[in-house]
Amino acid sequence: MKNSRPYILALQDITLANLAAVGGKGANLGELTQIDGIRVPAGFCITTEAFKQILAQTPSMSELLDQLSLLKVEDHATIGQLSQEIRRVIEGASIPQDIARAVADCLTTFGEKEAFAVRSSATAEDMPTASFAGQQDTYLNVIGQGAILNHISKCWASLFTERAIIYRIQNGFDHRTVHLAVVVQQMVFPQVAGILFTADPITSNRQVVSIDASFGLGEALVAGLVNADNYKVQNGHITGKQVASKKLAIYAVSEGGTSQHTVEQEQQTIQALTDEQIIQLAHIGRTIGSRFGHPQDIEWCLADNAFSIVQSRPITTLYPIPDVADSENAGAGPHVYLSVGHQQMMTDVMKPLGLSLWRLPTMHEAGGRLFVDVTPMLASPAGRNTIINVLGRFDPLVKDALTTLVEREDFLSTWPDDNNEQSHPSGQKKPGPSTPLYQALNDYDPGVVEELIRGSETALEELKQQIQTKSGVVLLDFVLDDIQRLRKRIADPQNMGVIMTAMNAAVWLNEKMEEWLGEKAVADTLSQSVSNNVTSQMGLDLLDVADVIRPYSDLTNYLQRVKDNRFLDELPTYEGGQQAVDAINAFLDKYGMRCAGEIDITRPRWREEPGMLIPMILTNIRTVASGASKERFEQGLQAALSKEQSLLAQLNSLPSSKQKVNETHRMIGLVRMLCGYREYPKYHIISCYFVYKQALLKEAEALRQAGAIQSIEDIYYLTINELREAILTRKVARSLINLRKSEYKRYEKLTPPRVITSDGEILSGTYKRDHLPANAIAGLAVSSGVIEGRARVIVKMEEADLEEGDILITTFTDPSWTPLFVAIKGLVTEVGGLMTHGAVIAREYGLPAVVGVERATKLIKDGQRIRVNGTEGYVEIL
Repeated sequence: MKNSRPYILALQDITLANLAAVGGKGANLGELTQIDGIRVPAGFCITTEAFKQILAQTPSMSELLDQLSLLKVEDHATIGQLSQEIRRVIEGASIPQDIARAVADCLTTFGEKEAFAVRSSATAEDMPTASFAGQQDTYLNVIGQGAILNHISKCWASLFTERAIIYRIQNGFDHRTVHLAVVVQQMVFPQVAGILFTADPITSNRQVVSIDASFGLGEALVAGLVNADNYKVQNGHITGKQVASKKLAIYAVSEGGTSQHTVEQEQQTIQALTDEQIIQLAHIGRTIGSRFGHPQDIEWCLADNAFSIVQSRPITTLYPIPDVADSENAGAGPHVYLSVGHQQMMTDVMKPLGLSLWRLPTMHEAGGRLFVDVTPMLASPAGRNTIINVLGRFDPLVKDALTTLVEREDFLSTWPDDNNEQSHPSGQKKPGPSTPLYQALNDYDPGVVEELIRGSETALEELKQQIQTKSGVVLLDFVLDDIQRLRKRIADPQNMGVIMTAMNAAVWLNEKMEEWLGEKAVADTLSQSVSNNVTSQMGLDLLDVADVIRPYSDLTNYLQRVKDNRFLDELPTYEGGQQAVDAINAFLDKYGMRCAGEIDITRPRWREEPGMLIPMILTNIRTVASGASKERFEQGLQAALSKEQSLLAQLNSLPSSKQKVNETHRMIGLVRMLCGYREYPKYHIISCYFVYKQALLKEAEALRQAGAIQSIEDIYYLTINELREAILTRKVARSLINLRKSEYKRYEKLTPPRVITSDGEILSGTYKRDHLPANAIAGLAVSSGVIEGRARVIVKMEEADLEEGDILITTFTDPSWTPLFVAIKGLVTEVGGLMTHGAVIAREYGLPAVVGVERATKLIKDGQRIRVNGTEGYVEIL
């Protein structure tokens, strides 16, 4: 077959280097032909040059593409109209003679009655970052030159189906930069066909091959028309087998095209592949995966007892494995990683600068998030008991996931529990014996919390003074050193002791009061309106800001229409405006360093974009009465005092009452004196981070003025070490910034797992709970009470539109969400534990709350009426 013409390339002449000419499918098929032992049906590819010529000879296409570029996903009707018109124009355009002649020349190398598959191959498909699977069309069993040319036109037109247009809009692809090639490939008439994944699509385990198989052509399976057998293979052994009832199959017909057939009764439950064929096919899949360097989604068919591969593309939905050097995993079996974001209530993707500043040496990066390796603790019997039980107390899903892993035979090597300096097989030092530190319930002087806060405030003021004299790489060194000092302060035994004692006292109260009095979750009420809770106070302080603005309708009207972060400049021109400015600035002086996703230093802060506060202020004005701040605190205080009196009175009537009353009174005192401090360390960390950020942005401005970067935000896409190099050299590779921005967009679409192994296996965990109401969605009870109301599903805080009595449904809440809590009656989150910020503040405000509700924002629809049971831990859709 000649391949000198720009319009045709034989498959065996194609590699991944030809992507721009032959599209993703064509490039991958060409690469497959280069692998020894892999059968690929013969064929050729009509390159993107032919497609470009068709567009060029059709003048109306330019205007149609201009119209298409202006559309958004929600413009369904217009997308449909333009799609239909563009496809009509392309299918109606005559194929130029030189292209038609080139196709005809290629077909002469095959028999006149040979049947072909005609497949679309776009330049933006079958790539590691975007599969575009099923977006363009495929035609099977096409016979004859005229029919093939006709279906080539249909393939070209399929680049503009509604689904393909919407997919490009969603993924940020320019319609003009995506071109289409067409693969014409000899038809295979299989007895069995299907799909092979070189990583398990359910668990993401890269060590497991998953095979779907059914009778006839694989298109029936891809289209979801038939059930398929599923086989799992690991390390060359079949580990799972589900044989389906295969009632339908699609076969080619002699005159062209395909037809659907009913499978004979006695064949329907027969295994489609023999065990030997399953093992052989898994080996083929592993060979292909190794060639491409990514887990693959492979279409295969079996004809005359031989496997042919008709397509291979990367699996784009797998969560990346944490970036650990192979030497760290060597000889140790699989490693186990826990999501840092789930503990910090921030599962959004982070930018490189944010990751590098928050990251500890024990943390690893994957998909723009951080994970910590807990393998050493799980490998030690004592450490295993500690981590599973401590984490399990606050997050049952993590406990269940870790328990599932350690119960597997030979999953983890166990290290001896002794005090010798023994080493892990990988060379790591084995963890020391688990310590009972913070498990005891300590007595503290009532002034300890105020003393800790004063120490933090002093350190913050010293930081502000010292950082002013630093610049360049000296500034970066100072910031890194101060972060270490900051971490040391947070990990101070007294600091952690206060927090753990309050937590343990609350657990003690819940357990003993249920045992002695039959009352559940009493600590939720006893922890309302405690002192020194800087996060709950923030929500009340924003109520006071609303009270300042509330009397002036012109101010409220202005805030409802303002779109600019400079609104504070114009506020004084309205009656009451200067008082409003003073109130907002006072709030920002105390809390302006906060924002959603605040552990990422690159996120804009309220002080930087004060407009983020406007929706919350307006919600407070609309839903909360004047003076609510003091009233709510007093209500919570009275509820806590009343609960304390009730418990002590009931205990007085029990055997050994004096001891029980004294111990309960002591525990209540510890909770009320200490639990508010739980929120302060994060507040202090974020305060310091804002100081660092302001200093780093000055360096970014110097880089911008030197022409090293285009905008100061470009430094967010550099690690702290890369920023150091940029400051020294005054150079930054633009390609690196663009790559990082592209990665960030890709990672935004991923959902990070709670637990992932070094094999890529994701373990979500399940709630082990009986007697839930029918159709109830299980979660973790973190703040007691039962409430019914309208569900408001809100993913971005700035988009919140709440009414009184609403129940907030969201992915996670960090401290910045607290001002919304004063306007709601209940809380449901997908992420969280017993002591994460949302849970703590929900208890402080007396809001029934259930967290850790998997896929809550998908299962619960905005506007539905629901019931939240924060005592038992579930949500009912009413």
